[in-house]
Amino acid sequence: MTLRIGACLSLTGKFGKFGQQAAQGLAAWRSLGAPVDLVIEDDRSDRGTVEATLPGLASRCDLLLGPYSTALMRTAGKLAADQGWLVWNHGGSGDDVEGAYPGHMISVLTPASRYAEPFLRLIAGDAAELVIAHGAGSFGRQVADGAAALARQLGIRVMRDGASRPGEWNLLTAGVFEDDAQLVASAVQLTNPPRLICAIAAGIREFGNVVRDPEGIYGIAQWFPGQGPVIELGPAEASFLSAYRARARHLPDYPAAQAMAAAAIATHCARLAGTTRREDLWSAAAHLQTSTLFGAFAINARSGVQERHQTVLVRWAEGVPVAVGAKPPQ
Repeated sequence: MTLRIGACLSLTGKFGKFGQQAAQGLAAWRSLGAPVDLVIEDDRSDRGTVEATLPGLASRCDLLLGPYSTALMRTAGKLAADQGWLVWNHGGSGDDVEGAYPGHMISVLTPASRYAEPFLRLIAGDAAELVIAHGAGSFGRQVADGAAALARQLGIRVMRDGASRPGEWNLLTAGVFEDDAQLVASAVQLTNPPRLICAIAAGIREFGNVVRDPEGIYGIAQWFPGQGPVIELGPAEASFLSAYRARARHLPDYPAAQAMAAAAIATHCARLAGTTRREDLWSAAAHLQTSTLFGAFAINARSGVQERHQTVLVRWAEGVPVAVGAKPPQ
């Protein structure tokens, strides 16, 4: 049986660079033999367009993937709950979104409050004060709140005002890509710059095009190639990277892998259930523990929040991001 997957993605607008990667990731997965048809609509990075586009996709597709970004996913989740759909969330990691629509949303992403965990564990025991800055949106606040709580548990001294400090200090920034990149660019120009910088935006290769000298800066990614997870569902990493490169002429970032993983898990659940009814898909996903090249998958059976997936710490070296403890893919 060939399943039709509908995806509402930002092919243009503010989130276009990420939505385009998600679309390419889905196309690469299909080119490797996934028995699906893809229907992709451009939401233009706009909530109103998401509201206008999703009903049509839901009516003519077997499985529904949500948009990229916590803000757009919030709109998609509310629509799914109001209309009785199930939407697979590969693009919005905000805690309030992941757990807001039980029975109607299944998430593959590490929630925002756990985003910064690998960086905080790296600096645990460091005497330097950690300044945590975030952008205006809820995603950045949730990353920052979760980071501050874990940092204190680990004995890291935390400041939340975002200002530079006397003496040695480290910086963690969390916000939308443009805000994050600007914060880093400003911080490195300070008279007393931070000793270590970790920016959520630095988990994307585009970061190297907007920050003049990213050398040594840490980033957080939902996925990064070369981690070698045990793969139970979907394509091998080498096959996916090759198929993606053949289409896009560059390596994918995590938006491509997380969209592919959501689609692979969704189709697997449909086959387990023998149907695409919302209740049966939810039940199949709630009992599933598996992994794709994106990493581990298991949701909270009551809320739909992702519980097993972990983010990856990367560090910029010689002009490219490299997973900490790993070599860059060839």
